[in-house]
Amino acid sequence: MQPYYWQIYLVAENRVMKINPSNIGTTESAAEVFFGPEPGQEVSGEIIGLSVSTSSSSVFINVKNRGLFAYSLDGHLRWSAGPVLYRFGYRQGCKQNVRDCYFSSIPVIDRCEASIYMSNTEGEIYSLSVRSPQFKWIQDFSSFDKVFTITPGNNGRLYVTVPVRVLVLALDVTTGNILWQRNTGPLSTTECAPVVDSNGWISIGSLDGFLYSFSPTGSLKKFPRAAVLDSVVQVSPLLDCSGYAVYISQTEMEEKISHVTGEYTCISALKPRNVVFTMLAPSTGSTYWSESYPGKFSSLLVKTDLQNFVLDESVLLAFVAASSEILSPVLRFSVFRHQFDVDKLKEQLHLASKLEHKFLCTIFLLYL
Repeated sequence: MQPYYWQIYLVAENRVMKINPSNIGTTESAAEVFFGPEPGQEVSGEIIGLSVSTSSSSVFINVKNRGLFAYSLDGHLRWSAGPVLYRFGYRQGCKQNVRDCYFSSIPVIDRCEASIYMSNTEGEIYSLSVRSPQFKWIQDFSSFDKVFTITPGNNGRLYVTVPVRVLVLALDVTTGNILWQRNTGPLSTTECAPVVDSNGWISIGSLDGFLYSFSPTGSLKKFPRAAVLDSVVQVSPLLDCSGYAVYISQTEMEEKISHVTGEYTCISALKPRNVVFTMLAPSTGSTYWSESYPGKFSSLLVKTDLQNFVLDESVLLAFVAASSEILSPVLRFSVFRHQFDVDKLKEQLHLASKLEHKFLCTIFLLYL
């Protein structure tokens, strides 16, 4: 097996751990504390989330009620920023409630703009530079809601998903102004996040059974095109390693009921029958691969050591996406040629199940 020269950063309770995969199976420690208290030291605060920028060689850590901290990869503090900034006698950020306001989101990095986006508890979104704690702009979206997810478009767009309003907003990354807004179907959770492919299409699944895909200008495509009366999409889609296709999972239920109350659509469903995994390209509308579980796909899993794992649709979807990039580039190309090789998938799943458990966890950390 080839040596690894990359590292993984993850949150473990009130610490950030740095994992060195190349040390797994050696006498050297594979994990070390990158940020947070050492054993026996006082807890420094709840870590809300982190992001890593390879272009600036920085790790950005959001600590509740303390702020955003930028560290170099060797652990040196570069800068920090809170949700309130006073400039020229004026306060920026947390307009309505300074006392209880804090950054509430995971740092989101736009790799094309060298920007970080954060939201606070009052429904405001911030744009900061990755290299300094300066605010580029602050916009208030509390009129929509105070709970939303932020997704970088890496194409001059920043996308904001407002679950309670089933809305997707496209913002101009330069100003934070809204370029367009579109409705989706009801979402499974407030953490449900879309993905943006290399063509700039943003895709998100809904409990109405459809995948909603919007072009950079806001044009909508829904997948599948046929009605899906008894299906729901509960898991966020995942991006294929090509960057141009996405994986989705649709759960077919024995019964699904929808009812509308005012502006809200409520969906209840009972007894899942099966899950359909699909790989498609939103920009072209092409479907490259689709398999059901239970079915031929599940028979492959039974014949591998993956039967020893507790699998749900999110784990299965993550594993298929991960195997496409890490374990079998050949499989990816065969899919795009409409020549899905079941024997090849079986071989790769068997190989993956033989890997050390720690490495298997690493795959899920990268793709969940």
